[in-house]
Amino acid sequence: MADEKPLYGLTAELYRAVVALVDDRMAEIRVVREDFDRLTATVQALAEAQKRTEERVNELAEAQKRTEERVNELAEAQKRTEERLERLEATVQALAEAQKRTEERVNELAEAQKRTEERLERPEATVQALVEAQKRTEERVNELAEAQKRTEERVNELAEAQKRTEEQVQALVHEMTVIKADVHALKDDMGSVKGRLLEMDYREKAPSFFGRMLRRVRVQPLDRWLENLEAHLSPEEVDEVWRLDLLVSGVLKEGPEVWLAVEISSVVDRNDVERAARRAELLRRLGRPVVAVVAGEEATEGGVQEAQARRVAFFQDGQPRFWEEALQAALNTP
Repeated sequence: MADEKPLYGLTAELYRAVVALVDDRMAEIRVVREDFDRLTATVQALAEAQKRTEERVNELAEAQKRTEERVNELAEAQKRTEERLERLEATVQALAEAQKRTEERVNELAEAQKRTEERLERPEATVQALVEAQKRTEERVNELAEAQKRTEERVNELAEAQKRTEEQVQALVHEMTVIKADVHALKDDMGSVKGRLLEMDYREKAPSFFGRMLRRVRVQPLDRWLENLEAHLSPEEVDEVWRLDLLVSGVLKEGPEVWLAVEISSVVDRNDVERAARRAELLRRLGRPVVAVVAGEEATEGGVQEAQARRVAFFQDGQPRFWEEALQAALNTP
C-alpha cells in the first residue's frame, strides 16, 4: 500500500489511483520495472506541466484583471467625450467584443483543463493522448497570451487616440471661442456703424422725423451753447451733455419752443433711455423745456419699459411713442 503523502505534486487520492492502475497492469501483463519508471516519469512531467499551466493561467488572469481595469478607466474617459466623438463608440464596441472573445477562450481553456484532468484518470493508453492535449493546451495558452498582448496594444492605441481627440476638441473649443468673440466684435462694429448712419439720417432729416410734433424744426449745434452750458454746469456735466447725439429745437403748434435731447441707436436699450433722460435734465438748467428722446430702428423690451417709466419719448422709424408723457415732463419741470 502506498504512503498517504502526496508524491510528485499529486494528491493522495490521485496517487493511489495511479498506483492501483499500475499494480493491475503489472498483474495482467507483468510490466517490467523500466516501464513503471517511464510511466512514473511521464506522470511527474505531466504534473510539472500542469503546474506551469496553472501558473500561466494565473498570470493571464492577473493580466486580464489589469486589462479590465484599463478598459474601465477608458470607459469613464469615453463617457465624458461620447457627445463629441460618437465614432469612438464603434471602437469601444469592438474592444468589448474582443474582450468577450477573450473570456470565451478562457472558458474554453477551462473546459480543456477539465478534460485534461479527466484524462489523468484513464489507463496508460490515455497518458500519451494527455501529453498531446497538454501540448495543444500550452499552444492555446500562448495564443491567448498573444491575443492578450494585442488587446493591451489596442487599449494603449485607443488611449492615445482619446488623448489626441481631447486635444483636438480643446483646440476646436478655443477656435470657437475666438470666432464667437470676433462675431461679437463684428456685431458691435456693425451696430456702431448702423447707429452712426441712423444719427446722420436723423440729423439731415430732422424736420421729417419731428415735424409732426414741432414747427420750424432745426438742429442746434452744441458748440453754439457752450458758454451758456459752462455757466450753468460743472465741467463733468458739460462733458456729459457734449456726448449727446442730437439736439433739436422746434415750436409746439400751440405752445412755446422746446428742445429735444435725442439719443440715437440702432437698437434702443435701457442705457440709451437713461442717457437721454440724464442729458435732458442737465439741459433744462438752461431754463428751457427739454424733451428726452430716444430714436432707433428696434428696441429691447427693457428699453421700451424704461422709456415709458421715465417718460422718455421713443421714435421708432420716425413713429413716436410716449410723446405726450415726455412733453408734459419737460413742460412741468421748473
